Amino acid sequence: SRCPLLRSAVKLGSTPINQDNYQLVRKLGRGKYSEVFEAVNISNNEKVVVKILKPVKKKKIKREIKILENLRGGTNIIRLVDTVKDPVELYQKLTDFDIRFYVYELLKALDYCHSMGIMHRDVKPHNVMIDHQTRKLRLIDWGLAEFYHPAQEYNVRVASRYFKGPELLVDYQLYDYSLDMWSLGCMLASMIFLKEPFFHGQDNYDQLVRIAKVLGTDELFGYLHKYHIELDTRFKDLLGQQTRKRWEQFVQTENQHLVTPEALDLLDKLLRYDHQQRLTAAEAMQHPYFCKIHTCLST
Repeated sequence: SRCPLLRSAVKLGSTPINQDNYQLVRKLGRGKYSEVFEAVNISNNEKVVVKILKPVKKKKIKREIKILENLRGGTNIIRLVDTVKDPVELYQKLTDFDIRFYVYELLKALDYCHSMGIMHRDVKPHNVMIDHQTRKLRLIDWGLAEFYHPAQEYNVRVASRYFKGPELLVDYQLYDYSLDMWSLGCMLASMIFLKEPFFHGQDNYDQLVRIAKVLGTDELFGYLHKYHIELDTRFKDLLGQQTRKRWEQFVQTENQHLVTPEALDLLDKLLRYDHQQRLTAAEAMQHPYFCKIHTCLST
């Protein structure tokens, strides 16, 4: 018989079973909140069904687990074998060198797809697979990717909220590869400041407000004026007057070992309102932040 396995980010009191105990065999289906796989428990060769939950509220996960636990043993009710959780966020474990290395590897992927005339349009941690043991990185999920043609208008309903460039949030459709570079900048900020996500908006309107609280409103209005962008009237009250923050203000005791002058300089050249001012992937790869990587590659 097949049994579901909830892979959950919730601590249930007992130590969760190691998720490495389960080998995925094939995908069975997907829903709004989860994906379902046939799998094998490698410790006893038992067939199970693994339900991998997408990021949702802990309360929802706990409720589903509690219901399945209460129904355990009932007639024709699928049995919950156990729950496992993801390891601690990888960001928390990455060293300064690791961050430089993996960001460089991600830039290689972006440089290649951009050189092939393709925008990924959904760069985010969930779409970057890392095998830390072999130090391999892969950029996945090309479902929102699109071929770039100059002066073509594109749908702004792409990318995940926390990684949406300002151009998407102000409905500017003439965007290009630089959208991916903003998303990469958001990931870099999360990694060096240990703040995930870095811009944590509650909705698309709030997302731009969170960005403005860091990059400033004067700079935002300068960007809007340059590209003749008309701002949604709902933003008028939401934005207020925000002063640009210095990146050094985000340095704290727990992240100072990851923050260097060259890291902040690279970040500053990625997280720009004006998409034309952002570094390209090829330019970013030549940034001094990656000098250590170039040295390692040449030895």
